[in-house]
Amino acid sequence: VQLQASGGGLVQAGDSLTLSCTASGENFGGYGKGWYRQTPGKEREFVASITWNGAATWYALHVRGRFTISRDNPKKTVYLRMNDLKPEDAGVYYCGARKLALASELAMASPVIDYWGQGTLVTVSS
Repeated sequence: VQLQASGGGLVQAGDSLTLSCTASGENFGGYGKGWYRQTPGKEREFVASITWNGAATWYALHVRGRFTISRDNPKKTVYLRMNDLKPEDAGVYYCGARKLALASELAMASPVIDYWGQGTLVTVSS
């Protein structure tokens, strides 16, 4: 299983970005997917997750109402639409996958993720 994340970049506060994570070598439909953010010296933190069929989503409190996770199973891609970006949203964003039906924040916590993408850097200037 390989995950390829893309879409990061340098934006100004208030701007939007959409991250993408494309999978290969797996039954994409059977995996819960999540997005995570990591900054220097800190652990990788949960941002958002989505069930294998897209029926349910979960968000960290600080991104609710601004970020939207979605997935396109035929394209084997999961997206993270980030609106109204703030400087504190900056970091390296990783996509992760875990083979399970429930993809809640607890079920998709970083230590139990099966597969990781390589990360994409998001920089937000104030």
